[in-house]
Amino acid sequence: MIKCHLSTILGEKKIRVAELSRDTGINKNTLHRLYNETATRIDLEMIEKLCKYLEIQIEDLFELIE
Repeated sequence: MIKCHLSTILGEKKIRVAELSRDTGINKNTLHRLYNETATRIDLEMIEKLCKYLEIQIEDLFELIE
C-alpha cells in the first residue's frame, strides 16, 4: 500500500487545496483524491509539480507501507 502525506504536508505549510490547485494548475478533484488517499493513479508530471511547489522530495509525499 502506498500512503500519501499530502494532507499532513498541506497542514504543516498551511496551504489549502484550492490554493494548491490554483498555483499548480492541478485539478481540485485530483488533489482532493490525493488528500483523502482515494486516488488510484497519478501522473508523473503532477508529482513533479507538487514536489517543486511544496519544496519536498518524492519520499516526503509518498511512503510504501508493507
